[in-house]
Amino acid sequence: MTAYQNDIDAIRALKDENGDSWHAIDPEAVARMRAQNRFRTGLEIAQYTADIMRADMAEYDADSSVYTQSLGVWHGFIGQQKLISIKKHLKSTNKRYLYLSGWMVAALRSEFGPLPDQSMHEKTAVPALIEELYTFLRQADARELDLLFTKLDAARAAGDDTAVEFIQSQIDNYETHVVPIIADIDAGFGNPEATYLLAKKMIEAGACAIQIENQVSDEKQCGHQDGKVTVPHEDFLAKINAVRYAFLELGIDNGVIVARTDSLGAGLTQKIAVSQEPGDLGDQYNAFLDVEEIDAAELSDGDVIIRREGKLLRPKRLASNLYQFRSGTGEERCVLDCITSLRNGADLLWIETEKPHVEQIAGMVDAIREEIPNAKLVYNNSPSFNWTLNFRQQAYDALAAQGADVSAYDRADLMNVAYDDTELATLADEKIRSFQKDGSARAGIFHHLITLPTYHTAALSTDDLAKGYFGDEGMLAYVKGVQRREIREGIATVKHQNMAGSDIGDNHKEYFAGDAALKAGGKDNTMNQFG
Repeated sequence: MTAYQNDIDAIRALKDENGDSWHAIDPEAVARMRAQNRFRTGLEIAQYTADIMRADMAEYDADSSVYTQSLGVWHGFIGQQKLISIKKHLKSTNKRYLYLSGWMVAALRSEFGPLPDQSMHEKTAVPALIEELYTFLRQADARELDLLFTKLDAARAAGDDTAVEFIQSQIDNYETHVVPIIADIDAGFGNPEATYLLAKKMIEAGACAIQIENQVSDEKQCGHQDGKVTVPHEDFLAKINAVRYAFLELGIDNGVIVARTDSLGAGLTQKIAVSQEPGDLGDQYNAFLDVEEIDAAELSDGDVIIRREGKLLRPKRLASNLYQFRSGTGEERCVLDCITSLRNGADLLWIETEKPHVEQIAGMVDAIREEIPNAKLVYNNSPSFNWTLNFRQQAYDALAAQGADVSAYDRADLMNVAYDDTELATLADEKIRSFQKDGSARAGIFHHLITLPTYHTAALSTDDLAKGYFGDEGMLAYVKGVQRREIREGIATVKHQNMAGSDIGDNHKEYFAGDAALKAGGKDNTMNQFG
């Protein structure tokens, strides 16, 4: 007896209990609708995906080759198509997540129009996108199962018992498109109470993992831009606690918190930390400030002074009323941030770097793991990096260190197309190809993501189509560059009516109205041209 058949039998018994008034209800139709709607609430999704992430984290601890990956998406349809493609090409969604980028929410989902990544967009846009993503992923389940049910009916009608058994097995062992989302809450959109309230909305929408950064909320900047301002550890830990309380209140006891440090590129702070005794967290934070030693006679009205080891130290304060850290302290501050976060409730780390360099990342992770042996990173394989230039320069430096002749290359001009077929370019591309594997083995990277790849792919594909369609190619640009490829490569969207739920709707009409149903999928439907 299959799970599907068990459900049919249970619904049939329920129908019998309700007597003749339920005579029109088909138990198998109900079982199908239930199978197509496995997750009824966002909290069910959050718990299901939190369990997946925790299992994946444990598996990575045992074997660093089994890292996880995601692509950032900015619309439910984009996330849906990504998971459909993964299932089509790789046969499983295992270890493949979604990433929700605050940058893309700001740039693409705000009612104000495109905004910089400075937390100026509506905070409600974040949980709304989480809900939208899972709506589209659940619809992908419904569509794919609907196709299986149609095949099952055809096999039954043909009397093909072998096909019936095979399709039934596919239904019973169906793998959902619903996967974990790591969702960006930026710097929490305000104080800890605001962070808690937003985190609850995100979790209720289905988020099992929330990423939060240690920048100030009111002056938050993109991780790859200048002018970043961090907060003292106690301020950040209060927000980590707020997120944990949100998870616990909603019953997602194993929800995942990703603590991001921007200290590597952040040279400023709004606050001098409170210190109760030498060597405490506040004192360690303040020790990185750029200060000058003065004596009491040099004090001016309005000066802020720190006393340390009997000395009076005046932090350098800018016209913006911000304080600056000493140059060259970024990596040390990152290490302290990460250790502190893991000791105070965070589960995973995110170190925002200025370049993709495995050994730079590994150097910090080695120091963190001296204190927290199982420390793991979520790492941004960012489009803000010029990957080609960075890795060609790394290859150049490696060849030079080996004593190879690099006189044919101009290190400052390695993006030049003239170098594309050279030994150096081939070496660099291999380093890019293996970056995720190498980073996970050497630098503790559990999860590799690209924050905004689909922003770039949408722009690139639209440029290709516009260039041809409005140029000499005309309609051939669409047919050759899009539709013909969709047909030959088995892209589901070629049958866009089916993708949007037309066939599911037809089946529902038949459930509800029987032979009286007015269906859209008849002989005159032009989608029939696609087989």
